[in-house]
This record gives sequence, C-alpha cells and structure tokens, in this order.
Amino acid sequence: MQLSSPTHSDIRLTLEAMVDILNRVADTEAEPISAGELRNMLAEQGFSRADNASEASVHRLDRRLRDLLPLFRTLPTIRAEEASRLVNEQLTELTIAPAIVDHGGVGAHIHWTPATARFDDQVLADALMALAQELCDDGTSRFGVCGADGCDAVFYDGTRNRSKRFCTDPRCSSRTHTAEHRARKRTADKG
Repeated sequence: MQLSSPTHSDIRLTLEAMVDILNRVADTEAEPISAGELRNMLAEQGFSRADNASEASVHRLDRRLRDLLPLFRTLPTIRAEEASRLVNEQLTELTIAPAIVDHGGVGAHIHWTPATARFDDQVLADALMALAQELCDDGTSRFGVCGADGCDAVFYDGTRNRSKRFCTDPRCSSRTHTAEHRARKRTADKG
C-alpha cells in the first residue's frame, strides 16, 4: 500500500467540489434539495459513499450545508485568522479520527472520520479539513466571488496564476466575455 497525505491537488478537488455543491444549494435556498438530487451531486463530485447514504443522512447534509454556506460566502472578504476561527468552531462539532484507508481503487488516502461515521459527518469533515489546510497554506486568497454581473456565487481558484474570475456556471463567463467583446467593438467602431 502506497501511503499519501492530502496533496494540494486533493485539497483543490475537495474545495472545488464543495464550492460547486454549496453554490447549487444556494440556488435552492427556499426549499431543500431532493435526497436523490443531492446524492447525485455528491456522487458526481467523487463522494464514494453518496450512493449508499441513508435518506436521513442526506437530508441532514442538506441542512448542514445550508448552515456552512455563510462561512464559504464570507471567505473572499475575510482574513485567514477570522476564517480559521470559524472553521475551528465548525470542527468542534465533528468526531475527527484520521485513518489511512485503501478502497475503491483510489489508493491509500486519509479518511478524517471513523468508518462508522454518518455520511453527513464524513462530507463535512472532508470539506472542513480541506479548508483548514488551505487556510494554513494560502489563507483566503484563493476564494473569490464570480465576476459576472448579477452572480454572487463563490469560487475556489486552484489555478497556478490565480486568474479565475468566474464560478462554474459557463453562462457567467460567456455572458461577460460577450459583453466585453461588444463593448470593445463599439469603441473600435466609434474610433
């Protein structure tokens, strides 16, 4: 068994997945996401236990993600020290018991919760531990708010040159680039 600790790539993937899920949850603030829809979102993002998670655990996760949403929304505007304090508060609510596991063909990796942990605890522990490591490595500098007019979705910028400007909704970048192109064309036509 080849041992590996969470790499920057693992942290990036977890944070990108969590921000995407939280933005999708935020789009449905009025009512909970169906258990099936949330289960599918989590499975798409690589949470291997999603398919077998109990409906009760998925419903708890929906509620807990909504509780976590304000923290992620503030990351682009707060200092790392404040974010660390908020993450530490969240972590006190979880049973963290790291263990090295090797399953599902993904190779040896760390699970932050015991094998008996509820699915919602496992997902939150993964997200919070990835966020904690990111705060230690880069602070809050890699979090931003979508640059498209009318979109307040948060993103995690895992690019090397930190050039990300938009959330994962392709309409945001497309709409903005189209508007910028039309503005340049109007300026060029006048000049």
